[in-house]
Amino acid sequence: MANSPSSFTADVVIVGASFAGAACAIAAAERGLRVVVLERKSDPGDKLHTTGIIVKEAAEQTLLGQVPAAFTRRIDEVRLYAPNLRQVALAAPGYYFLSTDTPELMRWLAARMRASGVDLRLRCSFKHARRIDGGWDVDGVGRVQYLVGADGARSRVAERCGLGGVREFLYGIEYEFPGAMLAEPGALHCFISKRYAPGYIGWIAQNPTGVQAGLALRHDPHRARVPDIDGFLLRVGQAGGLPRHLRPGHTRAGLIPCSGPVFDMARDRAILIGDAAGIVSPVTAGGIHSAWEHGWAVGRAIAAHRLDDGPRPEDVAVRAAPRFRRKRALRWAYDRLQFDWPFDLLLHSPPLRWAAEQVYFHKGRS
Repeated sequence: MANSPSSFTADVVIVGASFAGAACAIAAAERGLRVVVLERKSDPGDKLHTTGIIVKEAAEQTLLGQVPAAFTRRIDEVRLYAPNLRQVALAAPGYYFLSTDTPELMRWLAARMRASGVDLRLRCSFKHARRIDGGWDVDGVGRVQYLVGADGARSRVAERCGLGGVREFLYGIEYEFPGAMLAEPGALHCFISKRYAPGYIGWIAQNPTGVQAGLALRHDPHRARVPDIDGFLLRVGQAGGLPRHLRPGHTRAGLIPCSGPVFDMARDRAILIGDAAGIVSPVTAGGIHSAWEHGWAVGRAIAAHRLDDGPRPEDVAVRAAPRFRRKRALRWAYDRLQFDWPFDLLLHSPPLRWAAEQVYFHKGRS
């Protein structure tokens, strides 16, 4: 005999207070569900792995548009640099990015979760869960109807629940320079370099508290390579307007999914979202907007299924996941055909400018 709803400790447990986890939690809690979020960190703004750059769509179409202005800084153009450090300015009418004080942004999200009625439990790691009739028995929580993994590219929820895992990664590292100011703070400075960033790019951006600078490269588990960020900044710092002789404050580093949505992301009342589900652009490695939308859709679907006899949330999770078909094709080409000389030669050509605008200004999200 199936368990009645009253026999469960919570309707849904979400592992990870990330953007995707926060979106899922708030969406479900606002419909009246009992939501528990497990976050292993004691401070949601500590030990971050995201650049925290928000695209226009996220700023205007999601709760992220309500972030206090003090935590954001508007960026209106992209400066794209060839390996020889020649540059081209790219912009689209009305389009912008928001760099953020990301630690404060994550603390703000934690406060919004609690204000929505979410039981956010800090310093609580997910250890194990066992399948039961009608849901899951989660260590430290009890019997719950749905288990959602928003716990990153190496998801423990995916492992414990037998769901799919991310197959391919970038490895990124980013320095924070508190109090620093770029010569041109209104641009996102992006650098192409097969030497320093094979398979991806480097970047420098102004944020509300200083400058963030990083790079990422294709991760090869059989031949680990650590990004040479110090060499990269020696090479590009002056071109990007970074003041000399800066000492970094915090360092962010981690794996970034780049193979698209995972296969088997939802089954038997267990669902993956965010990085755990591979909801990250294979080309730009941007994931905040897509992760938020997917997490929100899953949270609303769980509530609709519980309260309104709506469709199975597992089915909604799969349908709502962006496929990134065009960007996966671009990822395949970039991995195999990246050379420095075409960018040096063709940086100002109309075809390259057009391709860059498709990538940076969200003109091709499929």
